Amino acid sequence: MTPSQPLQPPQKKVSRDLCKHPRVQIVSRDEDSEYVECQECGDVFESSEFRDMAIEEMKRPDEE
Repeated sequence: MTPSQPLQPPQKKVSRDLCKHPRVQIVSRDEDSEYVECQECGDVFESSEFRDMAIEEMKRPDEE
């Protein structure tokens, strides 16, 4: 038998700072919160933050 290799996390395609989180997957839920993980960069955050990010993206620079 060969010794088992430790599992390596998959390499992420983009950095967390630049990612717009185009694909997310739910990773945890509790009574008050739902957490999602970006499939592109691996960042995990509360789903309400994801909705807030989408709203911020829609704002025009002159609206701030």
